[in-house]
Amino acid sequence: MLMSAIARPLDKAATPGIGEKIRSGLAVGKTRWGMLALVFFATTLNYIDRAALGVMQPILAKEMSWTAMDYANINFWFQVGYAVGFLLQGRLIDKIGVKRVFFCAVLLWSLATGAHGLATSAAGFMVCRFILGLTEAANYPACVKTTRLWFPAGERAIATGIFNAGTNVGALLTPLMLPLILSVWGWQAAFLCIAFLGLFWAVLWGLKYFNPEDHPRLSETERAYVMGEPEPDQQGVPFHRILRMRGTWAFAGAFMCTAPVFWFYLYWLPPFLNQQYNLGINVTQMGIPLIIIYVAADFGSIGGGILSSWLIGRGMQPVKARLVSMLVFALTIISVIFAAGATSLWVAVAAISVAIAAHQAWTANIWSVVMDYTPKHMMSTVFGFGSMCAAVGGMFMTQIVGYMLTKTNNNYALLFTLIPVMYFIALSWLYLMAPRKVPVLDQA
Repeated sequence: MLMSAIARPLDKAATPGIGEKIRSGLAVGKTRWGMLALVFFATTLNYIDRAALGVMQPILAKEMSWTAMDYANINFWFQVGYAVGFLLQGRLIDKIGVKRVFFCAVLLWSLATGAHGLATSAAGFMVCRFILGLTEAANYPACVKTTRLWFPAGERAIATGIFNAGTNVGALLTPLMLPLILSVWGWQAAFLCIAFLGLFWAVLWGLKYFNPEDHPRLSETERAYVMGEPEPDQQGVPFHRILRMRGTWAFAGAFMCTAPVFWFYLYWLPPFLNQQYNLGINVTQMGIPLIIIYVAADFGSIGGGILSSWLIGRGMQPVKARLVSMLVFALTIISVIFAAGATSLWVAVAAISVAIAAHQAWTANIWSVVMDYTPKHMMSTVFGFGSMCAAVGGMFMTQIVGYMLTKTNNNYALLFTLIPVMYFIALSWLYLMAPRKVPVLDQA
């Protein structure tokens, strides 16, 4: 059904290719790419902050005599803060502005990261992780809002994929960076060094970021380019009205189905690879497969927007172009089914790499589609609400996976089979529910 959307004649000669569109876009100006670089580095720091605890867990567990339940509870309170924070931070960004709220959020999450170095018990870490989750939740609503403000529809998916690639860069840098700091200064200093990076970024953001209408060095040509899509002037829409929008629930339902899959990869890939192929916990055995998988995820994240941007360039409406692209990526994700029964480590790594790359490409497009049909002034609220639903889904996903592995004696085959199903459920929901353009709302 979705593929029929592209079965119409196109004037190929009159339509520029993707390379030509990129060149013409850069010719307009480069300021918006500078704004994108800021949110890319914020996302990288966001994942360094959260990944650091996992890397240092063996040292911290020995230092403070943590049990497995202590560590589980520490992670649980991060997820609770993260879920609550999405809703609060998204609403604040729309009401107060992305510049001020994101600055305060990064300032607070950096202080919370540094406070880990002062904690002396599991309870202290639970408090620090809750505050970290509450404040780090601002990252994605702020990044999506920035992309919505600074990029027209034809560039949105590519821009989204670039800043979201920071997740994988952060996941790769953390195990490379921390061992040196740990060996020289110890675990307390590791948290303090990461906190310093966040504080430095917050200062840079405060000095360099402006919305397009306020930027003092933005050329009029580029300003017209990024603000050239007219929208109805809508202000002051109350939260209950936003919750009655079809688009809010279109995004929330679809994202709740698929976002927990990435948490599955983060939490369960190392145990799966270790169990199936008897890998050691070191760089050469466990590290190289994970590096390959997350590099593939980066390629998927950055390249995932090219298809929908190309379709938009060929005359397709933005929402329809995202849905067609997401169908292609959902079909690609089926490759993960072959991972569970693979007799070779590298066959499993290849199957997972293709699937996680397609997941990140899917993510670039689901974030772009919600930008396509959501008014600018409520973008972060809608995204924050949907992400809160996804975070709650991730909390349940962890429990469901643990239960299924316990009941099946650590058999991953059913889990890998269910993963592609979630994308087709989400795509069907989006197809039925997503508006095809920005709605005009009353203020009641």
